[in-house]
Amino acid sequence: MPPATTALIVANIGVFLLQSIVPGIIVPFALWPLATGSYNIGASFGVWQLVTYAFLHGTLLHLAFNMFALYMFGGAIERVFGTRRYVTFYFTSVVSAAITQLVVAMFASNVYPTVGASGGVFGLLLAYGMYFPNNRIMLLIPPIPLPARVFVVLYAVLELFLGVTGSQEGVAHFAHLGGMIGGYALLRFWRTGFRRSSR
Repeated sequence: MPPATTALIVANIGVFLLQSIVPGIIVPFALWPLATGSYNIGASFGVWQLVTYAFLHGTLLHLAFNMFALYMFGGAIERVFGTRRYVTFYFTSVVSAAITQLVVAMFASNVYPTVGASGGVFGLLLAYGMYFPNNRIMLLIPPIPLPARVFVVLYAVLELFLGVTGSQEGVAHFAHLGGMIGGYALLRFWRTGFRRSSR
């Protein structure tokens, strides 16, 4: 695997192991809603959480799915972008996912933290669908191969549906979409910049 993808996977696994030893690190480093401090629950929002939440995971299965996706899509995208641009893209998706989640949380009645690398992973998934649109991705249930671009569109529609209906609680669906939106916006910015510089 390319270096940045390897480093991200190692860092996520290392932090998860640290969580098992010091579970209290979730409180200051998870992403809390902006108004959390007014609830007197011993937690509050901090600007560093826009990044740190992406290295925390709720369960081993949560970590495993995200790291498998990072392995599948991250390596290919890092080879296309180069390490520096890849890291910029990944963390742009992470931060845009966090901002989206904060906005959504303003309209929610429950106060809970957000953790996981899914925002960055969904940004990478979008980039993979754009740069490798005809590559096949195998669904788990049902086991049907789909072109990457079709898979990305279907997944985005599903996330929007689940987020709007609230039919799958405990999953930050709008954060996933926020990661995609941030990644797409950065790609558009890069492409526009390339066109201007070529002129």
